[in-house]
Amino acid sequence: MSDQTELDDDRAPGEGQGDDIQAKVLTYVAGFVLAAILTAASFAVVHSGVIYGPGIPVALIALAIAQMGVHLVFFLHVTSGPDNTNNVLALAFGVLIVGLVLIGSIWIMSHLDHNLMPASMPAM
Repeated sequence: MSDQTELDDDRAPGEGQGDDIQAKVLTYVAGFVLAAILTAASFAVVHSGVIYGPGIPVALIALAIAQMGVHLVFFLHVTSGPDNTNNVLALAFGVLIVGLVLIGSIWIMSHLDHNLMPASMPAM
């Protein structure tokens, strides 16, 4: 087995395909099929009753994270290779900012709800 064949077998989907249209199409088709399966699984989790009711949100979160991973790898081609360091750092920074905004908003709304005067109390 040649060194190039070994390198071709050891790469992430969508990485280093050059101008091979067939490989690119197969990557997108595989991503589409995986995304469709995860979407169908999300609907099945909600409507089938296989998972206990309080566990449904956890299952949906797990399926959503898996679907984000499929989109990142198969469609956006974000991998852990040395060429994608900036992409991974930009993605991590974006996730950090979104997390800070969400957590900060929830924290502010919680404190506002706790500290504001109820509407039924008359102002003096």
